Amino acid sequence: MRTSLALAMITRKAFRMTNIRRRRAKPGLMPQHLKAVEAASAVGMARVEGDRFGSQELVFEPTGIRSGQFHFDIGTAGSTSLVLQTIVYPLSFGHADAELTLVGGTHVPWSPCFHYLKLHWLRYMQKIGFAIHLTLESAGFYPRGGGRISATVRPAPELSALRLLDRGPLKRIRGISAVANLSAEVAERQKRQALRRLGELSNLAEFEVLSVPALSPGTFLLLLAEFENSQCCFYGLGARGKPAERVADEAVNELRDFMSTDGCVDHYLADQLVLPLALASGKSEVRASKITQHLTTNAEVVRMFLPVSIAINGKIGQPGSMQISGGA
Repeated sequence: MRTSLALAMITRKAFRMTNIRRRRAKPGLMPQHLKAVEAASAVGMARVEGDRFGSQELVFEPTGIRSGQFHFDIGTAGSTSLVLQTIVYPLSFGHADAELTLVGGTHVPWSPCFHYLKLHWLRYMQKIGFAIHLTLESAGFYPRGGGRISATVRPAPELSALRLLDRGPLKRIRGISAVANLSAEVAERQKRQALRRLGELSNLAEFEVLSVPALSPGTFLLLLAEFENSQCCFYGLGARGKPAERVADEAVNELRDFMSTDGCVDHYLADQLVLPLALASGKSEVRASKITQHLTTNAEVVRMFLPVSIAINGKIGQPGSMQISGGA
């Protein structure tokens, strides 16, 4: 849905979506989806039908792209990152700067946390040519949310393709172990466990221990592995009753899985690169640590809106590559 909303605004093409989350335990639109629709409607000056809680059908008819100042409060711990990624690409095609404030979850399950966006996704967006600046004012953890991020989006004059096929040797691992409204010892335990689990890789690790402002308790541990030609990023989130050591284990397990492949970028980023690279000029080639259903579905949605060529080579769950000839 987020890809459809973004491309509808950019191409001025209306769409109707049916059977939204039909097979989920709670089908239809949830608060964070509704806020993404609301944000897209404001930016795209759109006519919308079906924008209500639980709706399994949506009609979206944009008329343009409006810049300016926007404030969106999800009202729950719904992901601010996913709302941001819905509107940041259309705003990059606007005629003036846009200033965004988003309130909700910043470090919550099933979505990229703020630090993933800031340290990882944003680096590649800037390489492509997007002019985006992100700031975390306060963190928002599940279930309360209440986190606040701000973003500045400037018009992007030119977008360039990426070639990411060989990651090269590992140079360093940047670690962040953070807590909010909890003892610093929790962050230290996460850090110690990560270093222990990294084993021989710990010699390349540099850790930062943080206390972040938030309305409710929360923790996370993030690992950013920097290679000669690329980087990957993984993180674990704390939860009530979840040991600090398990938070660290989740991030380390994913990093070790990545290291066992020849991937140049992690599978999360690969999915997030499809849309921006389809908008860039030239042919992009990206080697991912894993082909996912999210990736193939996202590519199919992009093809519905843009006359671009997207080839995905590899089996679901295995390393693979994608070629995108964009610039539409």
